[in-house]
Amino acid sequence: MKKLGFGCMRLPVLDGDNSNIDVERFKEMVDLFQSRGFTYYDTAYNYHGGKSECALREALVERYPRNAFTITTKMPMFRVEKAEDFKRIFFEQLQRLGVEYVDYYWLHAINKKEYEKAQQLNAFGFISQMKAEGKIKHIGFSFHDSPELLDRILTEHPETEFVQLQINYIDWDSPAICGRQCYETAVKHGKPIIIMEPVKGGALANVPKPVEELFKKADPDASVASWAVRYAASLPNVLTVLSGMSNIEQVDDNTSYMRDFKPLDKDGFALVETAAETIKNYTAIPCTACRYCVDGCPQKISIPDYFGLYNEYMRMKRHLDGDYKNVQGGKPGQCVLCGRCENVCPQHLKIRSYLKDVAAIFEK
Repeated sequence: MKKLGFGCMRLPVLDGDNSNIDVERFKEMVDLFQSRGFTYYDTAYNYHGGKSECALREALVERYPRNAFTITTKMPMFRVEKAEDFKRIFFEQLQRLGVEYVDYYWLHAINKKEYEKAQQLNAFGFISQMKAEGKIKHIGFSFHDSPELLDRILTEHPETEFVQLQINYIDWDSPAICGRQCYETAVKHGKPIIIMEPVKGGALANVPKPVEELFKKADPDASVASWAVRYAASLPNVLTVLSGMSNIEQVDDNTSYMRDFKPLDKDGFALVETAAETIKNYTAIPCTACRYCVDGCPQKISIPDYFGLYNEYMRMKRHLDGDYKNVQGGKPGQCVLCGRCENVCPQHLKIRSYLKDVAAIFEK
């Protein structure tokens, strides 16, 4: 398997509607990805308002033979309330995808709360049963919590084959994400790692000017984003690195340098570490725009879009009032402080507090 996977969480959409995927453009992206020898696709039950799996069926499954691609999807533990939900959701996913089996299947976004639920409802038992029946080839989980919890899970469930972790050069030593420590824990247990968010939701493709100049001086032909993807892929024990691609230009760029992947050398790692320290001084809100926070928001606040504008304001010290007004849904000042967003945020951000900061700047 080549060390680049297609993350189906940030697909092209129509009319700015995250649940209205532009399937024709997605087909073009899939065709280019496949033509360059890449086969791994990562989706989930809730991506794009529940439409990602269906779009993957249209763009990939219905157009290529089953042995020409690899699919990963996930059990949305945050939507499971009783043991009976596992079977209902899993078979709905098979129908959405149009497949008889899934190559890789994860328990999605495991943290302390969801692990307790998984234990209570025997989630690992369910996916192991589906594997035994041939409906899943490989099992594992995606993880957003402490290395201590990860160590406990891997100790209690050695049957899991892979772990999906958030790793990028900004979060490597982050006390909130614990990228290095979680990576080392998975390695200790002998589990291959799938990396998500290597470009941190696009943030590491849109870096401050001094960092861009640093990278371009080292390699004028390499894109800024390529440094983030290659950094993640250069770590030992990594099976593949996911990139949530939104247009064909991103597919073209990512596949161009990952087709014959060459790991970073010592100087490359040192350069990326220097870039990381510089970027940290420019980023006010470390949001990856995964949009987990948006689905359950009672005010329908498009939180990542506002955080992006706030970060741009803090970098450039210029207002983006027109862009701010064009964001659909509720405004940050309309937050009712329910906390649902914070309960599902993989970055463990204090979203309610940040929304107040955004409102203070843009809603004067």
